[in-house]
Amino acid sequence: CKFTILLYLQQIMKRATAEKLKFETQQRHRCDCQMSMPQSLDDGRRVVQVFVEGYEDVAFWRAIFDHFDNPFLRFEISVPNREDLPKGKKVLMSMIPRSSEKMLLCVDSDFDYLFGDRTPQAKEICEAEFMFHTYTYATENYLCYAPSLHNVCVKATKNDSHIFDFVEFMAAYSRTIYPLFLWYAYSAQLSYEAVFPLVDFKNAVRLGYLEIDNNGADTIAWLERQVARKLARLEQENPRMAAEMPSFAEYLRGKGVEPEQTYLFMHGHTLMDNVVMIVLNAVCDRLRQMSIAKINSSSKTGLPLKNEMSNYVNTLRSTRDVLLDNENYTSCPLYQKLKADIENYIQRTIEKILAEREGVKVKK
Repeated sequence: CKFTILLYLQQIMKRATAEKLKFETQQRHRCDCQMSMPQSLDDGRRVVQVFVEGYEDVAFWRAIFDHFDNPFLRFEISVPNREDLPKGKKVLMSMIPRSSEKMLLCVDSDFDYLFGDRTPQAKEICEAEFMFHTYTYATENYLCYAPSLHNVCVKATKNDSHIFDFVEFMAAYSRTIYPLFLWYAYSAQLSYEAVFPLVDFKNAVRLGYLEIDNNGADTIAWLERQVARKLARLEQENPRMAAEMPSFAEYLRGKGVEPEQTYLFMHGHTLMDNVVMIVLNAVCDRLRQMSIAKINSSSKTGLPLKNEMSNYVNTLRSTRDVLLDNENYTSCPLYQKLKADIENYIQRTIEKILAEREGVKVKK
């Protein structure tokens, strides 16, 4: 019996020693990581941590806050820095109680701006003092801002010919999908996602192709037939919701949702991947063909022609990469709302900093 007890105690001691060694190893690794990480530069400004939903959002919000450089605040953009590496909107929402002038949260609006106080989540986000949201559905909607898309083509193809009116096309596209957008948004507000889930909305509004001639009129006509079939089915299967749709549309107009601007409020990834990239690729392919044809029709032959073609090809960029780098959305009315929110925060914070330096207590 004594031998059994002794053996048991030895096993406990071994496990305890192993756990201790594991803990010490983790602590050394953590210290090594901390020692190897460079320290932030101290330029005399207050550091404001700005947390975003994911790594893909860091560049977008960096570009946003670059517009608000000032002598008092320095913004550092990152994903949440917890040890379990959490990401996403829900994680940032859980951080709202701890947000402050020194810790900001930035998220995609999704439908929360449109729903306002109609859902608990939307109400919480819209009322959070130190959380900024895009007003558009997501960051992708800004990248796909119609007036900026010609410049995307120019940067990708190095051809500035105006062969397609993106603003006119996106307005026509928006008008066409507007009735289905109302159904998708309303079913989301009511938590009736099964009525019109995202996958059905995506399939109904995606573009299979773009016919550049007549500025995409044939493509829009094809889309109109797709939308009409889906809309008829929704109205037939959900007559009560159909009767409520005009009232919901009127409410959304109060939020700035007009038929011609629907694309700014629709699902961002669907817009980028299944609409705008389809259009951009078709237009950019045509522009590249035009440039290559111009080079081939020149008087150059042989090696000079080959070198000229090689020089042109080497300047080309991926259309998607250019779109992801797009920052020409600052004239968008929804961006102006976001800009005003950030400016108000900066003004309040700087006033408080100056008052603290002067020893004056600022009333909240």
